[in-house]
Order: sequence, then C-alpha cells, then structure tokens
Amino acid sequence: MSVTAESEEVLAEGTLLSHLVELRSRLVKISAAVIVLFAALIPFNQDIYEAVSAPLFAASPGVEMIITGMAAPLLVPFKLTFIVALFLAMPVVLYQVWAFVAPGLYKKEKHFAFPLLASSIVLFYAGIAFAYFIVFPLVFGFFGSIEIDGAPWTPDIASYLDFIISIVLAFGVAFEVPIATLLLVWAGLTTTETLVKARPYVFLMAFVVGMLLTPPDVISQTLLAIPVYLLYEAGILMSRLFGKKTADQAEPGES
Repeated sequence: MSVTAESEEVLAEGTLLSHLVELRSRLVKISAAVIVLFAALIPFNQDIYEAVSAPLFAASPGVEMIITGMAAPLLVPFKLTFIVALFLAMPVVLYQVWAFVAPGLYKKEKHFAFPLLASSIVLFYAGIAFAYFIVFPLVFGFFGSIEIDGAPWTPDIASYLDFIISIVLAFGVAFEVPIATLLLVWAGLTTTETLVKARPYVFLMAFVVGMLLTPPDVISQTLLAIPVYLLYEAGILMSRLFGKKTADQAEPGES
C-alpha cells in the first residue's frame, strides 16, 4: 500500500496557551498598523473630511452640514480618521488572520490561501468603491430631493459620519460573499449543488440583509441586495471551478 505525501503530512499542534500567545501577537501587529496609519493621517483630517463629504455636496449642491454635539468638532474628525486608518490597514488585518490560521492548513490549502487573501482584499475595497461612487450619489440625491416646508435638510455631521460608516462597512463585508461561499464548499459544510438549490432563498435573504445592514431607505437596501445576490452567483461559479478540484485533491491516493 502506497501513501501519498499529503496523507503523511502532519499538521503542527499547539497548546491552548501557545494559540493565545500567537493570537495576542497578531492582534498587537494589527493594532500597531492601525495606530501608525492613524498617526500619519491626523495632519490630513480636513482633507479626509472633504473627500468623505464630497458625494453629499456633489449630489445636493447648496446643502450645509451642522454640528449639534458639544464635542463633535473634536471627536468627529478623529473618529473619521481612525475609521479611514482601519480601512487602509485591512490588508494587514486580513494577512494577520491568514497567518494565524495558516499553521492549521495543509500545503495544498496554503497554495490556494494567498490568492483568496488577495481576492478578499480586492473585493473589500471594491465594495467600498461601489458604495462611494455609486450608492452615495444616488442616496444623497434622493434625500436632497425631499422637501419639507419650513424644515430645510441640514444633516448633522456626526449622523452623517455614522451613516457613511454603516454603508461602507456593509458593502465592504457584502462583497466578500464569493470568498465566503468558496470557503464553505472547501470546508465541506455545503456543496455547489446545495448552493444552486438555495438561490431563491438567498435572493430573499439578500434583501433582508440589505434591510438590516443599511439605513431605512429603499435605494441603499436595493443597491446592497442586488450585488450580494450577484456575488453569490459568482461564489457558485468559483466553487464549480475550484471547489471540486480541491475536493478531488484532498482524497488520499491509497491502494
């Protein structure tokens, strides 16, 4: 009986304490990356604010934002700069996550891990770009077109920041659907056939997720739900192209 090299591969095992130490090390590196980027961006907080508020002013010319909180002039720029630093540090965050789980992967799984890591980073930023260039102009244009006599639309700066953070984060995470779908197939938790049969339910759930993750307006909910479903279809395609191949490779060639 012959045994393949893969079947002979033994994964390194560690104690709970060693895993906790490793996790702490990864979290420290993530925190350090975010802090360094945050410190570097602080001098540019006004430029960051102008870039973030540009879609609002472009979609609704003449609109002005107001400040209602006592400490808002100090806290809002710092909060905005920190969020931008966190988003910019996402490649480091995802790499540290990958490095933490890598010792528990077989060589063939590590071979696919780096393309998945790169794809997840690209998809995250693609979601942010979609929100910034597509969703924001439509949403702010819609809000700005609603007129109420005696009550001009003057968004509060803190509320505006919370709004855009929720939208950007929702789209950044939602665009990870193809990667999550493929990982579920690789892990053996589902199959491509099951994913295909679940299409009607996923279509419905996409709108439910859009309702839960975005503010209560139809435009942003729909603009999140449709890409989520299309990305689910992309995940099915990826699982057909790579899932079966990986599963076949995982079978030990014993005789």
